[in-house]
Amino acid sequence: MQAVILCGGLGTRLREETEFRPKPMIQIGQHPILWHIMKLYSHHGIRSFVLAAGYKSEIIKHYFLHYEVMDNDVTIELGREKTIEIHRPQVEEQGWKITIADTGEAALKGARLKRAARYLTGDTFMVTYGDGVCDVDLSKLLAFHRAHGRLATVTGIRPTSRFGELTIAGDRVAAFFEKPDADDDFVNGGFFVFERRLLDYLGDEDDCDLEVGPLEKLALEGELMVFRHHGFWACMDTQRDVDHLRHLWASGAAPWKVW
Repeated sequence: MQAVILCGGLGTRLREETEFRPKPMIQIGQHPILWHIMKLYSHHGIRSFVLAAGYKSEIIKHYFLHYEVMDNDVTIELGREKTIEIHRPQVEEQGWKITIADTGEAALKGARLKRAARYLTGDTFMVTYGDGVCDVDLSKLLAFHRAHGRLATVTGIRPTSRFGELTIAGDRVAAFFEKPDADDDFVNGGFFVFERRLLDYLGDEDDCDLEVGPLEKLALEGELMVFRHHGFWACMDTQRDVDHLRHLWASGAAPWKVW
């Protein structure tokens, strides 16, 4: 099982942070929020990641390229045959396979997913945003998706806010409204599970979105189901959000830390 994480947006509402780094690389504690998201997937046995990068993608590449060196004690022997010895105990992230796909600076989420799909090897894969943390049980989410047999599953979260609203009939999403006027019922919390046929709904053009168009169409066709999550969920959309998540992590009681 692979997880695609959408990491390419500009994060314009966090310009004070994202002027120097992509939004998923904003620090929560000693690690970027991207690491926290990946730790959740890893906790549920999903350790193969495709990062759909764009804006300042080199920051993400640098982080993972030097991850073990920067996170551990090292001995470096200089010279023509330079060697680096990493002194470390068993690394929890050992076995993570990370593909960083440059999907363009201007692309919307649907186009990013379409372009990153060349690195997907299975018929079923997971997708989420690079700025939201959650304590959702991904194993139960995947089992739910496989049981209903439809094309797509979205994790529905509460309380409602400024995200895509879901009109629900049973477990089926009867309608999907991105950024509705009213704040009612469950909303789109990311943490999707998709079948490969979803890619047929996406285009390679920069203006191909994921929510506006594809998910709306899937809902109308009865192919989008909702996995209701009643636990913790939070996104990092403003500086206030960043400060809140940092405070939770510093307190030692971050609700999304299930590993």
